[in-house]
Amino acid sequence: MLQISFIRQHTELVKDRLSVKQYSDIAIVDRVVELDEQVRNLKVAAETLQAEMNLSSKEIGVLMGKGEKELAEQKKQEVALHKNSIQLLNDQLSAAEKNLQDEIIKLPNLPHSSVSNGKNPEDNELVREGGTKPVLPSTAVPHWELIKQYDLVDFETGAKITGSGFPLYKGKGAKLQRALVQYFLDYNTAAGYTEYLPPLMVNEASAYGTGNLPDKEGQMYHATADGLYLIPTAEIPVTNIYRDEIVKEQDLPIKMTAYTPCFRREAGSFGSDVRGLNRVHQFDKVEIIQLVKPEGSYAILEAMVSHVEQLLIQLELPYRILRLCGGDMSFTSALTYDFEVFSAAQQKWLEVSSVSNFETFQTNRMKIRYKDEGGKTQLLHSLNGSSLALPRIVASLLENNQTELGIRLPKVLHGYFGAATI
Repeated sequence: MLQISFIRQHTELVKDRLSVKQYSDIAIVDRVVELDEQVRNLKVAAETLQAEMNLSSKEIGVLMGKGEKELAEQKKQEVALHKNSIQLLNDQLSAAEKNLQDEIIKLPNLPHSSVSNGKNPEDNELVREGGTKPVLPSTAVPHWELIKQYDLVDFETGAKITGSGFPLYKGKGAKLQRALVQYFLDYNTAAGYTEYLPPLMVNEASAYGTGNLPDKEGQMYHATADGLYLIPTAEIPVTNIYRDEIVKEQDLPIKMTAYTPCFRREAGSFGSDVRGLNRVHQFDKVEIIQLVKPEGSYAILEAMVSHVEQLLIQLELPYRILRLCGGDMSFTSALTYDFEVFSAAQQKWLEVSSVSNFETFQTNRMKIRYKDEGGKTQLLHSLNGSSLALPRIVASLLENNQTELGIRLPKVLHGYFGAATI
């Protein structure tokens, strides 16, 4: 959530940055400023009346001590009137604060100054590419055919158990999932990330804290009887570990990693974009999250990008890194890098990770703070990234490494999988 003090002091800058993000309702910024002015005026009026009432209350005691009961009774009537007026002002203040809150949470995070004014994915900036695209034989097939050939994933039984988009991994397919998860976690913990195994359901406060509510309400599975949400990413429960806390400066940066299944309602409908593992309702993902001091957050963002890049290098997958334009960024992000791997059989790039800096947008909602050297309480910056989301990694590994003798696995997975090929 944007800080109201910043909006008040930099109104035109806020409008300009929101336009970069292709945000349509720019007029909301003026409504927020007006509501903020209303809230502040009501607070001043209520505080002024409270001070007058307190003074009158003291005078009552003095007058009673002097025996001036008639004047004391007049003061009591003034106090009663003040109480009524203060109650009325407080009611108006509560309504105004709610209106302000309802409006300000509609505002997305402001994009970093380096974010370009693009409208869609075609306008994203290519940062760099790595790896070598394989040359496949004419007999090569996409991963959904390889999955059947090697009996790795059973989509039909998954649909019977739950529904479309809920794959059932089996045999070596399940083992490959486990190998990848373990490799990712080992790689992350070796880099200083503390591993967590969080709950897979969160309450409304947690989903609100990371900006998933109200923005992504329709994308999350909602257990309405209990008011809980199945997580679309480990980012939600893990970041909320520090909600409403003041972190010690010596404990920064805080580096966390977690493996979780993830659940997302939007999974598309027809076409190759959603075939096989390209897009599913349930998938496994390993996440990295950092809470850091503001002055170093963009250097840490670049370090996290390099961290994810090394994973893809070790997996021997051709990849590219994109800096997202304003129109393709998420509601909460200030700057995002997307990673895509090349799927040789499909001849297309598949997104496998996003690494983002949210600055204070999430920590302001969650009140995650630290005390600086001067003892002043400051908001931290939060960052997160996928390292990595498994379905499209698996799809690319299968397609890019298919041979007449089986699926060749990258060397880094041999020990985890227990074999060099499927």
